[in-house]
Amino acid sequence: MVKTMQAITKSWVTTAAATLVMVSGMVSTSRADSTVYEKTLKSTAWVLAKTGGETSSGTGVLVDAEKKLLVTNYHVVGDARAAVIFFADLTNGKPEVARSHYLTNVKKLGLRGRVVAVDRKRDLALIELEKLPAGVAAITLSTTGVGPGEDVQSIGNPGSTDALWVYTSGTVRSVYQKQFRTGVGEHDFKVVETQSPINSGDSGGPVVNNQGELVAISQAIAPKARLVSYSVDVSEVKEFLNGPWKPAPIAADDLLKKADLEFTTHESGHFEVKFDEKDASKQSVFLTKDIEYYERADVRKVWSLAATLKEAPSTDTMIKLLGQNARTKMGAWSVEKAETGEYLVIYCVKIDATAAPDAVKSTMEYVSKLTSVSKKDLTPQESVQNASQTLDSWLTK
Repeated sequence: MVKTMQAITKSWVTTAAATLVMVSGMVSTSRADSTVYEKTLKSTAWVLAKTGGETSSGTGVLVDAEKKLLVTNYHVVGDARAAVIFFADLTNGKPEVARSHYLTNVKKLGLRGRVVAVDRKRDLALIELEKLPAGVAAITLSTTGVGPGEDVQSIGNPGSTDALWVYTSGTVRSVYQKQFRTGVGEHDFKVVETQSPINSGDSGGPVVNNQGELVAISQAIAPKARLVSYSVDVSEVKEFLNGPWKPAPIAADDLLKKADLEFTTHESGHFEVKFDEKDASKQSVFLTKDIEYYERADVRKVWSLAATLKEAPSTDTMIKLLGQNARTKMGAWSVEKAETGEYLVIYCVKIDATAAPDAVKSTMEYVSKLTSVSKKDLTPQESVQNASQTLDSWLTK
């Protein structure tokens, strides 16, 4: 009986000790997570940008305090050149998390940011701040990154909740090169795949290891899988920061305003500018609302309609247009068949999406003059020879 009681007592003590160790470990882990959160919070920002007439909300992380540089996702800022940045407003070390607090105190807490570089392929953008508030600090970039099975923690500003600077933890599933498409285009970068949730608004936020070092930037979720999220590996962030920065394109409407051009928005969503020509007519020239890109090349289309024909252009006319393509200073002619069965003769120029406003204005003026001159050349009653002479003479000026 005594031995039995001793065995029971020994078993109870062993179990109690094990439970104490487990509880102690849980407390230690909880404190460690809290420490990482507090450390990462000093580098994390709420990012607001206006693009396409709408305000987007996301997260960013300070990577260089001296140069005042913040990294976020490209899809957070889009074509915006400016952003409003908020860092956490702390009281006794605790952040104010209500969105309304920041929106009603934007003059006091908001910081102006200038989008200085974008990388669509990696879905990254770089924002330069005018100043930094007291208490913020640049995050440390991990030298080794992270691998499967390792813990990760993140801070974001999800739109699904009223709170900002929301904490999330998870585990790395895999790290690999991935090519995929999102609403802003094609991507190709090294992803950190985790089972921690990423919500709209978390994009651009820091993903850190247990030491609070940046290992990735939150990017997207896998819509057809549960708890599968993708982040941009820290190695991609380093290459982005150390490589040649590509300027961010100006939004089309802002571009036209800076070029001092009066415009309207066509029902297609593209922007229309009407130019006065020598014959007192007005020539409509369009600028695309969207940007086309491949790798690091970003382009916009500028085009104008020269003629609408009931019948397909003759072979001779097509040959003449092809010949004129070789002599134009920029752009080319194209013929498209409309749903009505008519044939549209269009002159189109593709320009660098980062071109200055005055360059865009000059391009649009050129397109207007060329298409205006060509109108009478393309009417059926005019001879192809005379048409060619009229347009060619203008192109060779």
